[in-house]
Amino acid sequence: MMRLLAICALATLFNLAHSGGFQRVLGQQNGQTGAQIARQDAGAALPSQPFPALNPAAQAQLQTLLLNWEQQSKSMKTLECSFTRWHYDMFAAPQGQFASRADGVIKYAAPDKGLFRVDRLVFFGGFDANQQAILQPQPGQFGEHWVCNGEQLIEFDRGRKECRVQTLPPEMRGQQIFNSPLPFVFNLDAQQIQQRYWVRQVQAPAEGMLLIEAWPKRQEDRAQYKLVQVALDAETFLPRALLMYAPNFHAKNAPKWDHYEFQDSKRNAIGAGFQRFLGNFIPEKPPSDWKILQNNFQAAAPLGVQQANSGTQETTTR
Repeated sequence: MMRLLAICALATLFNLAHSGGFQRVLGQQNGQTGAQIARQDAGAALPSQPFPALNPAAQAQLQTLLLNWEQQSKSMKTLECSFTRWHYDMFAAPQGQFASRADGVIKYAAPDKGLFRVDRLVFFGGFDANQQAILQPQPGQFGEHWVCNGEQLIEFDRGRKECRVQTLPPEMRGQQIFNSPLPFVFNLDAQQIQQRYWVRQVQAPAEGMLLIEAWPKRQEDRAQYKLVQVALDAETFLPRALLMYAPNFHAKNAPKWDHYEFQDSKRNAIGAGFQRFLGNFIPEKPPSDWKILQNNFQAAAPLGVQQANSGTQETTTR
C-alpha cells in the first residue's frame, strides 16, 4: 500500500508547497517518530500499544477530535483535488533527497467510486555541476492509474498497455470498500478507526493544523505500513497531508516513506450534475489495443495493492 496508499486517501492541501515550511517541519517530525519506530523490529508483530496509554484528558481530547472529524468527513459526497507525492528511499537517493516525485489527481464520489491517477512521474538521477538534483522520467514508468466504479477495481498499466479488471464481491461494495488507509479521509468512523489502529494526537508542526498518528493493529495492515500520520486543517478537518511509513521503516537503516500533499480541493462541487461528474473519471473501457485481464478481487489483500499475480484464475480479452 505504500504505492496506492491513499488512493483517494487523500484530500486537500491549502497553500502549502513542497518548498514551504510545512514540508520542512514535517521532515523534522519524521525524525522524532523515527526514533520511536526504530524500537520496533522490521517484521515484528506489535503485541501491545506502541506508545504509552493516554491519560483521561488526552483520551477525551482525542475522542472529541475524532467525532468532529467523523461528522465532517461523512458530509463529503464528492471530492476533486490534485496531489504531489514525494517518495523517500535511502537506497535510491541520498539522505534528505526524495527518490521520486509524482503529480496527479484524485476524484471521489460517495460511497465507493474513485480515481487515483499519476500524470507526471520523475526520478532522482544524480546532481548536476551546480549540485542541483536532476529529475527525469524513466522509460516505461508512468505511475499508478486506477478507477473504482463501485463494482470493479480497474487498474491501468500504461507501460504494458494492460488493464486489470477485478470484480468486487458484494461484501466489499459500498461503505465496506475502504479496507485501506482510506478511512482516514472518507466516511471516517471514529469507533472503527480506534478498533483498527492505536491512535493519538501529537504536537502539530504549524498553527491551524492537527496532527494524528495511527499505528495499525491488524497484521494485514502492518504488512503494508508501519505508521500513518495525517495532518488535518483545524477548521475543516480535511487532510492537508498524509505520510505513510514502510513496514520495515527504520530511522537510520531504512528511512523509507511516502509524503502526500494536496492542492486545489473541490468538495461537493458538482455544479454540472452527479452523473456528469462520474463520467469525468470513470471510463467506459480501456483503449482498443490494450490487453484486458479479468479476475475476482481478493478481499484478504488491502485495496489498492497491485494484484496481477493474485493467484486467482485470470481471463484475458482484447
